[in-house]
Amino acid sequence: MTSANRLAVLSCAALVATTAAGCASATKAVTGGDSNGAITMGTTNVTTVLDPAGAYDAGSWMVLNNTFQSLLRFPAGATVPQPDAAQSCEFTGADTKTYHCTLRSGLKFSNGHPLTAEDVVFSVQRMQKIADENGPSSLLSTIQSVEAKGDGEVVFHLAAPDAVLPAKLASAAGSIVDHQVFPADKLLENSKLIGSGPYKIDSIEELAGGHQPGKVVLSANSSYKGDAKLQNTKFALRFFSQADELKTALDKGEVDLADNSLEPTAAAQIKADELAGKGDLKVAEGDGAETRFLVFNAKDPVGGNVAVRQAAAQLLDRKAMARDVYANTVQPLYSVVPTGITAHNTAFFDRYGDPDLNKAKKILTNAKVATPVKITMTWSRSRAGADELELVKKQLEAGGLFQITVEQEPNWDAYKEGWKSGKYQAYSVGWTPDYADPDDFITPLVVDGGAFHNGWDDPKISQTLVPESIKSTDRTAGGSYTQIQKLVAESAPLLPLYQSKSFFASRNNITGVESTMDTTGVVRFWEIGRVKKK
Repeated sequence: MTSANRLAVLSCAALVATTAAGCASATKAVTGGDSNGAITMGTTNVTTVLDPAGAYDAGSWMVLNNTFQSLLRFPAGATVPQPDAAQSCEFTGADTKTYHCTLRSGLKFSNGHPLTAEDVVFSVQRMQKIADENGPSSLLSTIQSVEAKGDGEVVFHLAAPDAVLPAKLASAAGSIVDHQVFPADKLLENSKLIGSGPYKIDSIEELAGGHQPGKVVLSANSSYKGDAKLQNTKFALRFFSQADELKTALDKGEVDLADNSLEPTAAAQIKADELAGKGDLKVAEGDGAETRFLVFNAKDPVGGNVAVRQAAAQLLDRKAMARDVYANTVQPLYSVVPTGITAHNTAFFDRYGDPDLNKAKKILTNAKVATPVKITMTWSRSRAGADELELVKKQLEAGGLFQITVEQEPNWDAYKEGWKSGKYQAYSVGWTPDYADPDDFITPLVVDGGAFHNGWDDPKISQTLVPESIKSTDRTAGGSYTQIQKLVAESAPLLPLYQSKSFFASRNNITGVESTMDTTGVVRFWEIGRVKKK
């Protein structure tokens, strides 16, 4: 999923609560890390829609992963999904086209309604029927039909082999909704959401107009049946429009912890202060699977020239970007599949090695490309702001082979429309995975133009290697993904820049943050606790 729109967290005058709460409670929510004892986390991963059928961004999925159950889930540190609402799930045929799940007994939604196979079927059919253009229904596109067998069994019939289905169902796209509450053909407003996860939603304080949450307050769901062991009874997620606003709130004690949204230099300084024994903050550092790319428009005369893309790949210095721009809060990335995900390799480094001006010049000369190559690179949002592409500009222009213009499109919606319409020659975009499987970095990014709509497609990848790879039920094996990564590096339709580290900052009395930092991208609120005062 790509980054969501930012929103401004406004004053009490602009905040309204979707539950029965007055301005006094709204003021308390905005100004403190203590919403009636709640642990408060800040993030810039803002969102607008929380209904699972229309929610497809990091901010909404953080809420859904904690308030809804799916048939399966990713436990901490795991890349293979395990049962959640299900007691067991398995493919029943060698062709990976029939998937059977048996539910746990006694499942209930937070409103007391029983959760049965009927709700699972309803959830899938509802998402497919609504097919919200901003939602995750595409992840369930291989499901031809789904049926309930009594209250406790569900059978999925697939239109094509899809061994990745368990991982997809383990994502927030597999959230099970109450068929007695959710309408079958339209989204439910945020204030009425009901799930069966570890937490229930107590209140959503929204910006004026009721479209964008400023804060979501959760409490332990007494009806929850699952394996999560809650280390807190109340948790709040507060949304910020800018990283510097989040840092200020952290410094003032208005939030107890911040996710990976802090500016790189701010995160690095907190780490340095911690090592020096200064302040009341600490940093938990771990794996992450969020990636960032420089994408070329394959339909543009310049960006569509493979020699131009290969020369750029030959000059790019990822180590310098991680060090000089991101203060080592990211790591260099040399393939579309990141470190920590099955089948990851270093295809770009294997082909291009270290930056080499002479090799880049030879690539352009052999292809009879006149230099300097003039190309405009566009960005919209970045943790490092303009510094990211300005460094790429400096690296590519150093030997006189390129002449780069860097431009920003500040409006995120306009930016997305721009790359969809082929407006940009090259542009930088981040990718947050939907589930911990190599397919989620291949099919959405390099098949038929991918989510970034760059117009590039390799028939060998899209028509042969991807269909082969998704048939294998052994998701721990590399399969065809090794060859796919090699082909992407050869043509370089997009250049992997870096892979984010999980770099969460918290107050010294906050515990358990390390348990929710891994390549699944799932932030497990229930793992986070607070040291009690003696």
